[in-house]
Amino acid sequence: MIKRDAIRQRIHDRIRRKLSGTTERPRLSVHRSLNHIYAQLIDDQTGQTLASASTLAVKSKTGGNVAAAKEIGKTIAERAVEKGVKKVVFDRGGYLYHGRVKALADAAREAGLEF
Repeated sequence: MIKRDAIRQRIHDRIRRKLSGTTERPRLSVHRSLNHIYAQLIDDQTGQTLASASTLAVKSKTGGNVAAAKEIGKTIAERAVEKGVKKVVFDRGGYLYHGRVKALADAAREAGLEF
């Protein structure tokens, strides 16, 4: 029996073969768990995380809903603009572009990121 997370990881590996973040255009990586959602701006050339945001860090009551994902999308975009980053490559992490992942991406776009 193949676990759902193993399938997601295989999809994520396939996506990562095709895209990577650069200094000019870092990778916006999304991870969602049952209760929280996390976003990171990663420069793969230097192997550094430029900015991050999560529902754990924001201390929201719940991170497992669309409203929390929108809040994190807005936060990561604001932190990216502070660092001088406007364009990013979106890495959905093997998750479907739907629900919380889509909400995070849309909020980041509205707050000024281009991808």
